[in-house]
Amino acid sequence: MIRGALFIAFASLLWGTTSIVAKFLFADTDLQPLTLGLMRLVVALPFFWLLMKGELDRAATATSTRKRLWPALGRKGLLVLASLGLFQAFYQGSYLMAVDMIGAGIATLISLCLPPVMVAILAAPLLGERPRLVTVIALLAAIAGTGMLVASDIDTAGSFRLAGILMALLAATVYTGFNMTSRYNSAGTPVFTTAFVCFLVAALLLLPPVWLSGGFADLASLGLKEWLMVIYIGVVPTCLGYVCFFTGMKTTPATLASIIVTLEPLFVALLAWLILGEILGVIGIAGAIILTLAVVVASASSRTASTGKEDTN
Repeated sequence: MIRGALFIAFASLLWGTTSIVAKFLFADTDLQPLTLGLMRLVVALPFFWLLMKGELDRAATATSTRKRLWPALGRKGLLVLASLGLFQAFYQGSYLMAVDMIGAGIATLISLCLPPVMVAILAAPLLGERPRLVTVIALLAAIAGTGMLVASDIDTAGSFRLAGILMALLAATVYTGFNMTSRYNSAGTPVFTTAFVCFLVAALLLLPPVWLSGGFADLASLGLKEWLMVIYIGVVPTCLGYVCFFTGMKTTPATLASIIVTLEPLFVALLAWLILGEILGVIGIAGAIILTLAVVVASASSRTASTGKEDTN
């Protein structure tokens, strides 16, 4: 179990480097967030195709059936995966815009720490999972922590910063929708098949706005070093991160895994401080701690409630 936990923690660290590298790209080139989001998916797709093919080949060998180039998905399964791709496209754009506007640390803390708490609350009306008192308290703590993050450098507030905070909140909302939709993926689609179809749909959806906004012209400002950064984002935190995460999930309890994943925003905040010089301040640090603890409590409470419900059935 320790080995699995380390794999998940390493995946969280890899995911955390995305916004750090993206911030360097935004600062040194004319690359726009939507264009980077699309390029990230385009670079990752061939690798996820190979991973998906491996899944399909292993399934065909286990069941002695003919190997497929494409998974057999019903209408419902395709609809769910297309919805996940829609959420992924909006998340890529809004999250990277928030990173560009307000920095990697605050953008990631808001975008990734709020969704687990929001999911725990929305599970009541949408999935029939009644929230526990501790979940409600965690939500209130998460809101307070987010408010402290926003107020941490309020003296620099302006329309640009406000737009960045709103983008981070939009990313959190979209990611909540992604998580909620994932729960409806009852087709039992393998993980890398889900990732490939989801990323493919997201890339197709991002293509028109990038094209119409002239985003492909931004690629001319990229040198060899910047292209290596783009490839890094598509291969290392995206593909390798997913592989490490799902490898760790094989031997790690779901509750522990959900808690370990909350290390990602803290990794980002630490890296943003060490590499980018982003400082949250005392109020911001306190808000980050409160927000992270709220996520841990909400995740553990949600998993416990789900387990208890399964046991009674």
